[in-house]
Amino acid sequence: MAQRLQGRTALITGSTSNIGRSIAVAFAHEGAHVVVSGRDEARGAEVVDEIRSSGGQADFVRADLDGSSAASRALAAEVLTLLGGRVDVLVNNAGIYPSPGTLDTDDETFDRVYGVNVKAPFFLTQALVPTMIGAGSGVVINLGSWIARLAVPRGSLYSSTKGAMETLTRAWAAEFGPQGVRVNAISPGVVVSPDWDPSTVHPGEVMMHGTPAGRSGHPDAIAGAAVYLASDDAAFVHGTVIDVDGGRTGVAVVAG
Repeated sequence: MAQRLQGRTALITGSTSNIGRSIAVAFAHEGAHVVVSGRDEARGAEVVDEIRSSGGQADFVRADLDGSSAASRALAAEVLTLLGGRVDVLVNNAGIYPSPGTLDTDDETFDRVYGVNVKAPFFLTQALVPTMIGAGSGVVINLGSWIARLAVPRGSLYSSTKGAMETLTRAWAAEFGPQGVRVNAISPGVVVSPDWDPSTVHPGEVMMHGTPAGRSGHPDAIAGAAVYLASDDAAFVHGTVIDVDGGRTGVAVVAG
């Protein structure tokens, strides 16, 4: 069976662990030359080694996407040099999740969360989309979150940043779609990292009680959606947010 991303290049931010790592591995399995990016060089090397040991193509580029336009542009420039001036797929996955209540959020925390979760992907997209437009095609995939639309008592700051990314998805689809660049998003539900201690209950697990899935998800479920959106299978998909959340936002949860 043909690999769906054969011959394409991809940058996945925050791909040294969890969802980003699964996306990087899945893209490489489908034939893409993947750039793994994050702050931890040791973990980045582990992901690259995993991909290469399976016959895939991968490189690591360290980046601390703090929200400054300079950091995003520096990453874009380094990746473009590494990949010969071409990035076919950008996955804006990197994010942070401090969860103070609104009354406990200070200026520094507010600016840091918006910097990493919104400003960094905004300026990274700004830096890379022109090369996609020049090539006549490209894909941008943003990561949203189920709590952008189904509120929980804590997490107003984080959920608002993910709401911003879902709105940018639609705005960018309108702006860049006519120039050959498809922009879509994935909204994960409760996803438990594979390195979570199985003897302890994940704090988000209770939120999945009563859903169709009835449990939390694995990062590979998000990766599967990302492969679809990056591939030609989704050639007619623009400005869409795909919920991969076990039915959490789309189905009424009735307490048992």
